[in-house]
Amino acid sequence: MTIKLICLDADDTLWYNMKHFNSTEEALLDLVEPFASRDIARDQLNACEARNLKLYGYGAKGFTLSMIETAIELADDPLPKDLLARILAAGRALLSHPVELFDGVADTLAQLASRGPLVLVTKGDLLHQEAKLAASGLGDRFSGIEIVSDKTADTFRRIFKNEGVAAEEALMAGDSLRSDINPALEAGAWAAFIPQEGAWVHEKAEVPANHPCFTKLNSLAELPALIDAIR
Repeated sequence: MTIKLICLDADDTLWYNMKHFNSTEEALLDLVEPFASRDIARDQLNACEARNLKLYGYGAKGFTLSMIETAIELADDPLPKDLLARILAAGRALLSHPVELFDGVADTLAQLASRGPLVLVTKGDLLHQEAKLAASGLGDRFSGIEIVSDKTADTFRRIFKNEGVAAEEALMAGDSLRSDINPALEAGAWAAFIPQEGAWVHEKAEVPANHPCFTKLNSLAELPALIDAIR
């Protein structure tokens, strides 16, 4: 079997992402601590995010709105203006943080590009994802860029069709079982799971059991060897 298309996630696969969300969440917990314990506030935020994902989608803007809603639910009525201003400032900082690549990513992408075309498949706010890709300096490494509202098996089937490859000739690599791995496997592709610390609670899922097209890697740097082994 030859892999003819390599699909890659962006956030927490090519560059750090969740550590910025987690630090912003901690800032919110500090701000609302006069009104609720950190555990209660964290649970409230997670529940709020889960409710809002279908409305706001994924990304820093929706997260900021969920932080504001959580503060309204926890704080005294009305919400203090200075508290609202500080939450908005935290959200703006989240949107403007520098892009920090994982070690060796540029070299690994060069190795992967010699094995097949690369397509970036990422979800979230269009403007923010475009800005991060531009800041990363990696945009010219990809033959295709897919910024989607969510990743499903149909998303991957569409990409494979557009790229002119069969599903079994494609591989998806990323850090999320829910968004990167399971949908790609359902679509009939290969999938390489590269877990990262601090994973988002809403991205957790069961690890595929004994799936012949599933592999867990320690880092993206191991992906070229996996593709060679599949070949």
